[in-house]
Amino acid sequence: MGILEKFKSKKEQELKGDIVADAKVVNPSSALKGASEDKGAKKPAAKKTSKVIPSDLSGIVLRPLVTEKAAIVAHGGQYTFVVATSANRVQVKSAIKAMFGILPESVNIMCMRGKVVRFGRSNGQRASWKKAVVTMPKGMTIDVYEGV
Repeated sequence: MGILEKFKSKKEQELKGDIVADAKVVNPSSALKGASEDKGAKKPAAKKTSKVIPSDLSGIVLRPLVTEKAAIVAHGGQYTFVVATSANRVQVKSAIKAMFGILPESVNIMCMRGKVVRFGRSNGQRASWKKAVVTMPKGMTIDVYEGV
């Protein structure tokens, strides 16, 4: 086991074929050899993995947009998210499906221009960003503000 193996994510280790056990990485072939020596030891229980978003959709939906208007519209089944500036409707729809398990009815995307701001005598501009309003089917709700 190399020094950098500790810092690899569990997902990388699972893909590589290693078994994660108590912060110790054990290769499956060596685990079988050690099983005959250590008959009394209990095996760690398998953990349920959380939903994994495909790598091509991981940076599409950045965060929910938390405003008063977004909260009011959420009662009607429309949820607002800040998305990547390169994202399109199809990518946002599939990312929401992967994150929450519900296929949205429609996705509306708006490009929001950055506001002009002043800091003393100097002028500047905030970054432009993209907003997506996702409409869910009737009766379906998602808990967007859970981690916010």
